[in-house]
Amino acid sequence: MNITFSKIAVPGRGVVVIAVPEGIHGAGKLGPAAAKLDKLSRSSLSRAMRAAEFTGKREKTLVLMVPAGTKLDRVVLVGLGAAKSLDALAAERIGAVIYDAVAKDPAAAVILETDGAAVDNAVLAAHLAGGLRLKSYRFSKYQTKEDKDAKPRLKTLAVQCDAPAEAKKRFVAVNAVVDGVFFTRDLVTEPPNLIYPESLAARAKELAKDGVMVEAFGEAAMTKLGMGALLGVGQGSDRESQLLVMRWDGAKDKSAPPLAIVGKGVSFDSGGISLKPPAGMWDMKWDMGGAGVVIGLMRALARRKARVNVVGLCGLVENMPDGKAQRPGDVVTSMSGQTIEVLNTDAEGRLVLADVLWYARRFKPKAIVDLATLTGAIIQTLSEHYAGLFSNNDELAAKLLAAGQAVSERLWRLPMGEEYDRDIKSPIADMKNIGGGRAGSITAAQFLQRFIKDVPWAHLDIAGVVWNEKATALAPGGGTGYGVRLLNRFIADNYEK
Repeated sequence: MNITFSKIAVPGRGVVVIAVPEGIHGAGKLGPAAAKLDKLSRSSLSRAMRAAEFTGKREKTLVLMVPAGTKLDRVVLVGLGAAKSLDALAAERIGAVIYDAVAKDPAAAVILETDGAAVDNAVLAAHLAGGLRLKSYRFSKYQTKEDKDAKPRLKTLAVQCDAPAEAKKRFVAVNAVVDGVFFTRDLVTEPPNLIYPESLAARAKELAKDGVMVEAFGEAAMTKLGMGALLGVGQGSDRESQLLVMRWDGAKDKSAPPLAIVGKGVSFDSGGISLKPPAGMWDMKWDMGGAGVVIGLMRALARRKARVNVVGLCGLVENMPDGKAQRPGDVVTSMSGQTIEVLNTDAEGRLVLADVLWYARRFKPKAIVDLATLTGAIIQTLSEHYAGLFSNNDELAAKLLAAGQAVSERLWRLPMGEEYDRDIKSPIADMKNIGGGRAGSITAAQFLQRFIKDVPWAHLDIAGVVWNEKATALAPGGGTGYGVRLLNRFIADNYEK
């Protein structure tokens, strides 16, 4: 889709979308844009608005087909809501609503006037376009007989606003983040016979074109590093495990300590010997969602030229049962030297992260944030509405909470403490990989904290938010890309200079 920005000049043909502030009751009060609709019957608009009781309430739409006296196909009115509460996030959601209204049209123009808004018009225009593009995502590469009626036809969209040059400039960064979200959605949606540790690492190497330094280490290298926890998870698979390291050095001081963002990348999780129930097991193709977010984030940062140093680290494995697979009751030695009694091979993500978190310390990071589809317990606790947040640092947690709220990728902080840590003590090793059956998300976080020491750290359990069967405000059903926008905002607000 080609998105452009221009001054307000209502086209004489096609589809026009007019953004309407809340409280408007007649077409004559639509703003300066209405004066440029020379051939459009103002009385028709007024009657339609009154009949539908359309007052410009946020995200509400009203469609006027073939307006009298014009060559336009349609006029779509979309509500902006109260101007004083119109911000970038609201603009993104409005953009998504507009996409749904015009997706079947080959071209459309959006007239955006936002007098009195809380945010500059150019910012709103850029984010409106970003939200529209977020909602346009589709994954249809394997559909050989796609229904033509279901296929969107929108090719060009013109956003008409007060400061198009500034909007276009700001859209560069917004669009870069959307690119990162789309990359994450693609990776999460791909089938597990095509996305496995080596192929996922190969896809990540595409980031080199964006200026990201990418390396992937195989099992021989990880054996030398002593990553017995990670390697134990993948030993039942024919696919070789990988350690993925991505670096974006965008800060003025390239040697400054980076942020470390760590992702769990289990490309398919059968549960291993502790086999999952068959129903719904196909879902476990997205058990690499944490790694998918890290890879997408690195694309977003690189394409918007973020002024920050970030290292992205992912442990990529496939958890399968065979004669070589890890057994319940095995004891493995992690890279840290700590030993782990593996009581359940389906609690594998924490074993992967244990070694990658320890490895991350060699970069002397300012902070470490990990993302993982780690526990079913977090889904039972928070459903698909929030991701779980665990942290050893209140300041870091507050920054993440604020970033999540700003982009509507919300986090809920859960407690940690010695009373939970006691649940993962093992009688024969330094720890066991599961607790006693209660507070499963918390005991998983306690396990991870043992591989952090004194580095500021946060763990995001994204098991409930990485995939949605139904469409959300900014995404169709399927992979959400949750986490890319959150971490991009977290970095932009707190670490760029």
